[in-house]
Amino acid sequence: MKIKDSVVLVTGANRGIGLAFARELLARGARKVYAGARDPASVTLPGVQALKLDVNKPEEVAAAAAQASDVTLVINNAGIAQPGGFLAADSEELARRIFETNFFAVLRMSKAFAPVLKGNGGGALLNVLSVASWVNGGELAAYSASKSAAWSLTNALRSELLAQKTQVLGLHMAYVDTDLTRGFEVPKTSPEDIVKRALDGLEAGQDEVLADELTKQVKQGMTAARPSYLPQAA
Repeated sequence: MKIKDSVVLVTGANRGIGLAFARELLARGARKVYAGARDPASVTLPGVQALKLDVNKPEEVAAAAAQASDVTLVINNAGIAQPGGFLAADSEELARRIFETNFFAVLRMSKAFAPVLKGNGGGALLNVLSVASWVNGGELAAYSASKSAAWSLTNALRSELLAQKTQVLGLHMAYVDTDLTRGFEVPKTSPEDIVKRALDGLEAGQDEVLADELTKQVKQGMTAARPSYLPQAA
């Protein structure tokens, strides 16, 4: 899919990776960029069309699909994370909250916009996933599980939407320098670099983009004698 002259909806577009997507889409010549956010006033990037969209509210997703009926690319970027293991006292409550945004909202958006994309020639879905789709060390247990589920969802959608010629791309990356990772003292990639690699992959017709070296190493290591998703020796 080509970005030039496309019409794009980005969820969670008011900051972080979503904001970087909106900027890069405009730079690449997208005809229109809908910037979805719970509070449209938080969208301040010139050139985009702010769209009130809480992905956890079915009525707002339906309204967005009706308003943005010219969309040819949907970027499911909105997501949340919170530290904590599965044996913590609040783990069930936390998992439900994270899954609501990171999995069910992606499903809800995909179902709402699949007919829109079909009506506009097929287009594409780009789902922002994570290296945590494949590894879960327990520090971000519910987040990792939600991204595993979203990866499986992405793979299923790729098959289900094949007949209507909708490209489905999964974007995997490790730590990105955004508000979401502010408290983590680890190497991080800029959101601008992640977004450029993602859109390059989309335009090249790829199904999956591994946007940094750590993610590539983890994916390659999944078939090692000691797979990368198992605890590694110190």
